[in-house]
Amino acid sequence: MKIKNLLSTIAILFIALMTGCAKDEFVETIGVCPIVTITNPADGTSGVPLNQIITATFNKEMNPATITQSSFIVSSGGAPVLGTVTLSGAIATFVPASLLDANTVYTGRITTTAKDKTGNALQADYIWTFTTGLLPIVVSTDPVNNATGVALNKIITATFNMSMDPLTITDITYTVKQGSTVILGTISYSGTTVSFKPTSQLTGNKVYTCTITTGAKNVAGTALASDYVWNFTTVIPVIVTPPPAGTSSLFFGVFGGNAGITNQGLFTVVNGKIGTTAASTLVTGFKDGSNGDVYTVTPLNNGLVTDGIFTAAPPPGNATNAATALAGLNAATAAYLSISPASMPGGIDPGAGELGSLTLAPGVYKSNSGTFKVTNGDLTLDAQGDANAIFVFQCASALTVGDSAPSSVKLINGALAKNVYWYVGSSAVINYAGGGVMTGNIIANSGVTLSSPANSTNASVTTLNGRAISLVSSVTMVNTVINVP
Repeated sequence: MKIKNLLSTIAILFIALMTGCAKDEFVETIGVCPIVTITNPADGTSGVPLNQIITATFNKEMNPATITQSSFIVSSGGAPVLGTVTLSGAIATFVPASLLDANTVYTGRITTTAKDKTGNALQADYIWTFTTGLLPIVVSTDPVNNATGVALNKIITATFNMSMDPLTITDITYTVKQGSTVILGTISYSGTTVSFKPTSQLTGNKVYTCTITTGAKNVAGTALASDYVWNFTTVIPVIVTPPPAGTSSLFFGVFGGNAGITNQGLFTVVNGKIGTTAASTLVTGFKDGSNGDVYTVTPLNNGLVTDGIFTAAPPPGNATNAATALAGLNAATAAYLSISPASMPGGIDPGAGELGSLTLAPGVYKSNSGTFKVTNGDLTLDAQGDANAIFVFQCASALTVGDSAPSSVKLINGALAKNVYWYVGSSAVINYAGGGVMTGNIIANSGVTLSSPANSTNASVTTLNGRAISLVSSVTMVNTVINVP
């Protein structure tokens, strides 16, 4: 047994001497060499955050006096990185004094001067590398910096060069201000783009400042290096004056050009006057509440006009009524011209032809494509406390309100239906599916349609608070209530 123990001791001493892990030859207890078992970041890692804290974990507790900036070195391109080194048990930590550089290869090194508590040292330097990720930056904005003529309902966006952490894109890290006033709005994030939708329409001819702070971080936790700031100036509002006195006194609630007016259904009521330069036979489905005259009423098509129907002969039309109708046509034509792009230039297209879900201030709005739609939700007109506020909408071609479901045009803060004008170069179709509340004076060259025959036998009433004027073609309505302002 003594010989066997002696051989074991010799073998252990031989291994210790070969590895260099014996403290003192044949005297002290033989130790186990310390080794690095884990690093963070691991060797070969890429996309490392720029605020990374670098650690090395050993297989045993180490001597704190040997874990220093001399034994735990981080470098890039041979240049050492400044930082603080600490030890907790078996974990050594290197905290860089500043953010690491983006897209850069770094080398970590634990040297052989690092020893465990019994004095055993690493047998060779432990070396590993890692690569930092890109720094998040804002690559584009809409509006661009120093843009002018920006629409008052503009959704303000910023696009990054990489995916960001949505939890860091908030009303604290993304702000829009006019002077010192913070603009309220809703922030959304998709892909690499963040959007700010103001709660209310912006003010005309004002400078707005947008800021994305360093609180915005990418998915790896790396923040913008500095705040990103840009400015833009909103459009100078078009000063809108009411149409000339002769045109603002439109006295017909419905006018059917020289082609007539048709009603289908039992729930149609026009609280005002209707007229056409055509013969009385081209007005169908109405009773004149002012005198009891009947215009081709049937059991299924019987609407009421409260203040008179004016047509040419035969009876109940006559020459006097025809003259009144012609005067109405002349007034409507004058109004049509007074709100045209030629008379009121400078209109803007706030929703690329789609007005649904917008809230608009007084002004002139012109469709760039020639058509306006209110099909993606309701349109809200905000008079901002001015009862004289004028809204003019110009479309060289068609106007469509509602599609498979009704849409409405709503008024807030003192807006009045009589001050809303729709210039339509061809025809207007209002809530063909039935229902909804349309607002304003519609003056179309080639016809106005309110609701559809499919709604003639139900009580799905379409409401127009305004006028339906066609200069040439007919006006057709199905179970429609028109309240003339």
